Amino acid sequence: MSSSKNGWRSDGLVCDMIIKVVLLFLIGMIVLAMFGKFKFPGQKQIEAARCKACGRFRIGRACACPKKK
Repeated sequence: MSSSKNGWRSDGLVCDMIIKVVLLFLIGMIVLAMFGKFKFPGQKQIEAARCKACGRFRIGRACACPKKK
């Protein structure tokens, strides 16, 4: 561990740490994006429970939206 006279780390180590944190963050975002593209089981049932006219969830058999067709 290289330190300067006042006990602080050198600029090279701090820069390396910032690069590592940024890279780990970007890798995490890529992994989350890959999982977001998957179709999970039950997704079709959730989409079928929405009103086709307004997009809100239907409770019961009919939707209460004024855009009924």
